[in-house]
Amino acid sequence: MTETKPITYAWAINHAIDEEMERDPAVFLMGQDVGRMGGVFGLTRGLFDKYGAERVRDVSIVEHLVVGGAVGAAMGGLRPIAEVQFADFLLLAGDESFHKMAKWRYMHGGRLSVPMVVRAPCGIQGGVGAEHSQSPEGHYWHTPGVKIAVPSNPADAKGLLKSAIRDDNPVIYFENRRLYRNKGVVSPDPDLLVPFGRGTVARPGSDVTVVAWSAMVPAALEAAEVLEREEISVEIIDPRTLVPFDMETVAASVRKTSRLLVLHEASLTAGPGAEIAARAADELFELLDAPVKRLAGADIPIPQNMALEPFCFPQTDEIVSAVRDLAKW
Repeated sequence: MTETKPITYAWAINHAIDEEMERDPAVFLMGQDVGRMGGVFGLTRGLFDKYGAERVRDVSIVEHLVVGGAVGAAMGGLRPIAEVQFADFLLLAGDESFHKMAKWRYMHGGRLSVPMVVRAPCGIQGGVGAEHSQSPEGHYWHTPGVKIAVPSNPADAKGLLKSAIRDDNPVIYFENRRLYRNKGVVSPDPDLLVPFGRGTVARPGSDVTVVAWSAMVPAALEAAEVLEREEISVEIIDPRTLVPFDMETVAASVRKTSRLLVLHEASLTAGPGAEIAARAADELFELLDAPVKRLAGADIPIPQNMALEPFCFPQTDEIVSAVRDLAKW
């Protein structure tokens, strides 16, 4: 693969799967319509024709079969990539994901491993309503035994997925559907990986630290451009994975700025930002000159009306306002 021009987030995911299936015959793909249809969002196009029905397996719309089957295959020595069409429905595979996938390596004394990836499209996009628009990463952050990837751009989408596929532990890979068409330059190197537990400074700054992931990173970058014109310098930290979480990079940023805003699309109450805010208050208290603030999705079911969707998660003007208020401290 020699393509070096910008590609979409969606196509970066396709490239990652293709490269890992070519590299390792133990890797296979399973999910709803992932075969000839190429997945409900078209991300797996071409893989069925290249690898055939044995390694690109269409299965019924039964989430506990998708995840549970992947657990069994992983314990049997394969490396499944299981696609659940919408992350919301991972909860239908509650026993298989919360228990079997997350706990069985531990419960069997490490005598087996569960090297599998669950691709979980998430986020608010397209008027698909309350049951198809959520960001449930917080549910699984509260589940010891799984790793969580939350890529925000095409390069990380590819590199994190490749790392996830090669990991001997189960990984839930939350891919935000609002990012699928975003483009970026992605390395064609089939061995270039993005390591878990190592965040990145998406934009350097000196006045306020914003921790954001997934689709909130582009929104934060847009807000930072607006704030720069007001001479407010925003540093944006993208953790890239929530488990493991890179608190060291957050601490290094807060050491410079003394102010922290945690930004995410999931609902505010008991959301994943609460964990980061609590850790910051506990571990970084002496560095802070202002209270840790959170900006997140509304505590409501997501409406199906597309005109109402933008009111359900942080918009650029809201991020600008939140950072502006913090900068006044």
